[in-house]
Amino acid sequence: MAEKKRILSGMRPTGPLHLGNLHGALANWVKMQEQYDCFFFIADWHALTSDYENTGFISGYIRDMLIDWLSAGLSPEKSTLFIQSHIKEHAELFLILSMITPVPWLERNPTYKDQIVQLSNKDLSTFGFLGYPVLQAADIIIYKAHGVPVGVDQVPHVEITREIARRFNYFYGNVFPEPESILTETPKILGIDRRKMSKSYNNAIYFSDSPDKIAASVSKMLTDPQRARKSDPGDPDVCNVYEFHKFYSDSKTVDRINKECRTAEIGCVECKKIMAQNLIKALEPMREKREYYEARPQLVDDIITDGCDKARRVARRTMAEVREAVNL
Repeated sequence: MAEKKRILSGMRPTGPLHLGNLHGALANWVKMQEQYDCFFFIADWHALTSDYENTGFISGYIRDMLIDWLSAGLSPEKSTLFIQSHIKEHAELFLILSMITPVPWLERNPTYKDQIVQLSNKDLSTFGFLGYPVLQAADIIIYKAHGVPVGVDQVPHVEITREIARRFNYFYGNVFPEPESILTETPKILGIDRRKMSKSYNNAIYFSDSPDKIAASVSKMLTDPQRARKSDPGDPDVCNVYEFHKFYSDSKTVDRINKECRTAEIGCVECKKIMAQNLIKALEPMREKREYYEARPQLVDDIITDGCDKARRVARRTMAEVREAVNL
């Protein structure tokens, strides 16, 4: 039987996970467990790059994130789940890679300028923020990952990692494979106000929300802005609630909503109630898993310990090769 190729990805613990995280990454991770040797990590050091002034929330979000992962279907039997800062070898490799990475490579990183604009309320003129792609490269190549699952907009991040690995190999010998971008389908699900779903916009529906909270959030969702009254025909193609129906309602319901909205046979309030019920039902298995793990803190601790132990063994083997190659 052929050995599975290894992939690696991570998330920053900056808040509870929401449906955007599920459709944008987690659902694909769960599927990939069957095909790849998966390493998934909680990137707490990366959280410091933009939230270094307020670190008190990070430790709590780490645990919540792992529980959300488990509730979504990530399995410690199928994947290695670990915390970045528990594997100190990441920092050692980051230091070595920072010695050989040209500054212009980092300055041309498309996310660098974009984030500075988007997070203008924060001081991001730090070495850590400029150099986070080097830490990201260390995260990936220390496990000699074959690939990184990303959306099209994230391909440049992986390319920087490939360039850094290539430069290291040029100087010191062929230690690292160059990871590939594994393009994954990332269905776009918007927040209740039709902007990108984000905790910072206060427009998200979270894994941990109660049924009542979900229903309340759905009731606030924007619909067709041209439909002022129930008697006005609507256009489902511009309605955010209809987009959610596509994910969480069966095809018969989706077709019916499409038809009855256009003919004003159904109003927005009723449409939202139907979608909310289907969304709550779809999330019920995740809610049950979440309650299971919340009631078993020792089990969660054991999963963290086992995952970190496995990741650390791999990272230490790689760093032994790196030190030998660099003559340290």
